[in-house]
Amino acid sequence: MRSRPSILITGAARGIGRACAERFAAADWLVGLYDIEARELADTAGELSARHGTDRVCHCALDVRDPDSVVAAVAHFAEHSGGRMKVLLNNAGVMSVGRFETVSAADHRRTIAVNLQGLVELTLASFELLRDTPGARVLNMSSAAALYGVPEMASYSATKHAVRGLSEALELEWASHDIRVCDVMPAFVDTELLSGTRRLRAEAALGVRLQPEDVAAVVWQAATARRRRTHWPVGAQMKLAYGADKLIPERLHRLALKWMTKV
Repeated sequence: MRSRPSILITGAARGIGRACAERFAAADWLVGLYDIEARELADTAGELSARHGTDRVCHCALDVRDPDSVVAAVAHFAEHSGGRMKVLLNNAGVMSVGRFETVSAADHRRTIAVNLQGLVELTLASFELLRDTPGARVLNMSSAAALYGVPEMASYSATKHAVRGLSEALELEWASHDIRVCDVMPAFVDTELLSGTRRLRAEAALGVRLQPEDVAAVVWQAATARRRRTHWPVGAQMKLAYGADKLIPERLHRLALKWMTKV
């Protein structure tokens, strides 16, 4: 087990996290599954173990909002990985949909706590394991909402802008430790995170064109690519938007989003 490259995945019980876990376990990595949903997490771990072997999977409940839970999760992973962490995949995320003033303060706080503060604390807690693993990488799950703030997703967009900035800064800071840092940027993905919320106007305009496996394929590329790259857009639609972001004036971005979301 300890000779295998290892990856810690948050939000691993379902959706994108689960698809990524399947991808890496199939490639003979040690996969650490962490999620607040303990029952679903155990089911996912059991299924992966049955398919790929118990020596490729470890799991533990994790609430990224709780600093003690974060420290315990990293310690748990270290026990199973021999003190190494080849990849940290910060995938856990939540989203509250609605006009800014209609979303409760508690929901705004939860979005920031999970999507940003939890990511910061887990990345910080993982630093020593990453530093001690040659060629380690941090992959942060960002979003198309990191390109331009999306109406009805204000707090979510804010956190993804922050994740993008953090990724850019740490890619420069941690290069001296041989740690690469990047973000993965999908548009709308067919997961419970999306289906469990009210339908967005932007979602209706752009469509849901990605499956979790599409994102997992790009995560795999980001984890194994030789060349340095900070941002990894997912899918043709997002690649076009990412390229256009460097060329289109801000005024046109604003008008396009205003038209799509009818605000």
